[in-house]
Amino acid sequence: MSTASPLTEAESTAYVEAIVRRAGTSFYWAMRRLPGQKRQAMYAIYAFCREVDDIADGADGEEQKRAVLGLWRGEIERLYADRPRNPIALALQRPVAVFGLKKEDFRAVIDGMEMDAEINIKIADMDELTLYCDRVACAVGRLSVRVFGLDDEMGQRLAFHQGLALQLTNILRDISEDAKRGRLYVPRDLLESYDIDAEDLPSILRHPAFPQACETLADVAQRHFSQADAAAAECNREQIRPAIMMMEIYRR
Repeated sequence: MSTASPLTEAESTAYVEAIVRRAGTSFYWAMRRLPGQKRQAMYAIYAFCREVDDIADGADGEEQKRAVLGLWRGEIERLYADRPRNPIALALQRPVAVFGLKKEDFRAVIDGMEMDAEINIKIADMDELTLYCDRVACAVGRLSVRVFGLDDEMGQRLAFHQGLALQLTNILRDISEDAKRGRLYVPRDLLESYDIDAEDLPSILRHPAFPQACETLADVAQRHFSQADAAAAECNREQIRPAIMMMEIYRR
């Protein structure tokens, strides 16, 4: 985690935009049409999420990952005390002030990355999976809808259902890659409902009923997509165009 001398606002803005461009993800294309201040806010949010996600996915041991994520907890505290040092936190300073971004949502993202930092991740049940998705995806959505300008009730509903839909889709698409890291996000109780022994990861993936368990999780994701669509239909379409684009990308 960089704690170099603070950059100017323009330099920190350029810093986070470079992170977004280098990532080459669909996020860049979804956000690039936003007006300047909103676009820069979303780039800064993305850069923060990318930074802590890279920590959780890195090669360091669990203890070291938690230590570095702890530094980020401290940086978020400094951000809200108007004393940020990290260039990403500096880029977040204006969005926090202008859009009323909540500290607890940044902290929730870090909580989710701490879950990812664990060795041999296994999720007990749907409640734990929902908590994980809320931290790593819905919290990002809650930050985003504030930038988009949605009111609290509508924004929270869209953020929750879209976050669940997108993260469950990620989980299902990345099962093989996650398994190489000792991670499995399909809940234990769902596996056991298909008589799959949830203890041995390689045998779980080979089990003939595993695709059915994944289909059940895909059905949950689809329900959240439908509820996100319903929430989006009640919003100003121009306000949430980036969110709509993200859902369309994930449905391909």
